[in-house]
Amino acid sequence: MLEIMPNAGDIKFKPKFVEHYSKLTDFDEFKKYSLAFLRKSIRVNTLKISIPELKKRLEDKWTLTQVPWCKEGFWISGERRDIGNLAEHVLGYIYVQESASMIPPVVLAPQEHETVLDMCAAPGSKTTQIAQYMNNTGVVVGNDVEGGRLKSLNVNVQRMGASNVVVSKTAGRFFKDQEFDRILVDAPCSGIGTIRKSIKTINMWNLNMVKRIAGTQRQLIQTAFDILKPGGTMVYSTCTLEPIENEGTVSFLLNNNDNAKLEDIKLNINRSPCVTEFGKDTYHPDVKKCLRIWPQDNDTEGFFVSKIKKKK
Repeated sequence: MLEIMPNAGDIKFKPKFVEHYSKLTDFDEFKKYSLAFLRKSIRVNTLKISIPELKKRLEDKWTLTQVPWCKEGFWISGERRDIGNLAEHVLGYIYVQESASMIPPVVLAPQEHETVLDMCAAPGSKTTQIAQYMNNTGVVVGNDVEGGRLKSLNVNVQRMGASNVVVSKTAGRFFKDQEFDRILVDAPCSGIGTIRKSIKTINMWNLNMVKRIAGTQRQLIQTAFDILKPGGTMVYSTCTLEPIENEGTVSFLLNNNDNAKLEDIKLNINRSPCVTEFGKDTYHPDVKKCLRIWPQDNDTEGFFVSKIKKKK
């Protein structure tokens, strides 16, 4: 059952925002879910503890409900809300992670002994999830451009016992002369899917900002594809619902790289149709293979995920 924010009635959306997103979804439903609290969720860190053992530690005081698209993911509810203060969190047995945020590493499906890049890694939820799936083998490069964000990345990598992670600091678009088996580009974005935990996003939104961010995203996705090994897999994802940042950015890559191929994403999840046309823009027909979820689809954050293969 949705728990609506106490001040929801006082929160106003810009008329242009309402007009813009009403063309993409049922805005009343989007608004209702965006102004409701997120369900708390955790990911079990199997580098340190098994799922049955973790359940046994928590089941007396907490109710755990399986996240359908991530076997290590659980929605968690109990008398307290401060899950980050649990001993299990401090010990690195769990990562407090939004359930939709677990999707990109699941889709990336990293394998043991591979070399993987998380291009925009901080604060580390997906980096440590990738390391977990690789059982601490191979190498995961967790990169971010902001020094302040690297502090949280380093802390989380150590807390989770992710010993195969190397932390780096550089602007993603400057990566070159390397090759990776798999790359995650969880790109900086306008964050429209995250209103439930960041109300300020509503007031920050404007189309000029969106267009500027989309330019950066095009640089990141092209750079990542350039350093992806032939036959390798890349996931491009955002926590926004803006077509120019999602389907538009993926279309840019497909239209400029004949060896880029989108793959279907098969997950046990409710999804909305991807956007093939919006305003004056027409996107590559294969974008329908991407995953677009609105908050109302699964009672989560909004998210966009694409899986890209580099042809040999």
